Amino acid sequence: MKRLIYIFTLTLVLVACGSRSGYFSLEGRLLNLNQGEFYVYSPDGVFDGVDTIKVEGGRFAFETPCKESGTIMIVFPNFSEQPVFAEPGKSVSIKGDASHLKEIEIDGTAENKLMNGFRQQISKASPPEVLKYAEQFVRHNPRSAVSVYILRKYFINTNLAYESKDLDKAEQLVGIVYKAQPKNGQVARMARYIRSAKNGMIGAKLPSFTAKDIDDGSVSDARLKGRVALVFTWANWNYDSRNMRNRLSRLKEDYGDRFALMGISLDAAKDDCKRTLRNDSTSTITICDQMMFESPLLDAFGFGGVGENILFNAQGRVIERNMKYEDIESKLKTLLN
Repeated sequence: MKRLIYIFTLTLVLVACGSRSGYFSLEGRLLNLNQGEFYVYSPDGVFDGVDTIKVEGGRFAFETPCKESGTIMIVFPNFSEQPVFAEPGKSVSIKGDASHLKEIEIDGTAENKLMNGFRQQISKASPPEVLKYAEQFVRHNPRSAVSVYILRKYFINTNLAYESKDLDKAEQLVGIVYKAQPKNGQVARMARYIRSAKNGMIGAKLPSFTAKDIDDGSVSDARLKGRVALVFTWANWNYDSRNMRNRLSRLKEDYGDRFALMGISLDAAKDDCKRTLRNDSTSTITICDQMMFESPLLDAFGFGGVGENILFNAQGRVIERNMKYEDIESKLKTLLN
């Protein structure tokens, strides 16, 4: 009996201190959201693919095996994203109001507390001020996992990072973080991405590549040469990019063989991608290598993530990057009509 009491007491202590060894867990409650579902994924490999979190009575919980510290992204019903910084054996609590997602607080670890402070700092800041605060945070906290997230969000996965001066700033900040975290593969990939992005600036040549399309057919740069071509990234779990893909497919239908369109899906499962495309009768090239953010095609084209695009002229030169749909539509009228 004493042994049973000891084991029970020890279990209570372990639960109070955090998640199970080798696991990370989160639980939370949001006001003004009774039932729903969140998508959740990890850009740096805490777990593979995309999972879901059920919300019932405003409460939700999630647990995953966690061997190394990393980032988990929660995608809310309005498609905004919230980073949670995971650590083996730790747990965090999330609280806030579903109508004010920017004010969410995550408690339980030092990294999430740092993110709370940064989120509060930028909640009412203008875009230039946000970039200033982001740069200050990275410079002051180069060892933090939050700095890696901020680098990716504000200096890598951004439309600004295709001007030479912006790439130089991104390269400088990545260098600071890499010096503090020399074994962080994600930071090393950012440095590699910046080098490839410099090769993919306005006027750069169409890169050489080979891949398999969604039906396992061979695809290479030869399929895009000699025509105006748009290459873009998308994913089922990202509403804006999925909507862009649908609108671009209609442009492909309008222009036919004069316009080459290639989508790189960052979905973890090819079957998910195929289900979305089952009613697409256009000759849009779709590639889903199931490697998500590790896809070598991201490096080849200098893409930083989901929802980006590059427009090539018929001579195979980059003429625009990361255009809005209306600008793509207008540019194609000029080039093809």
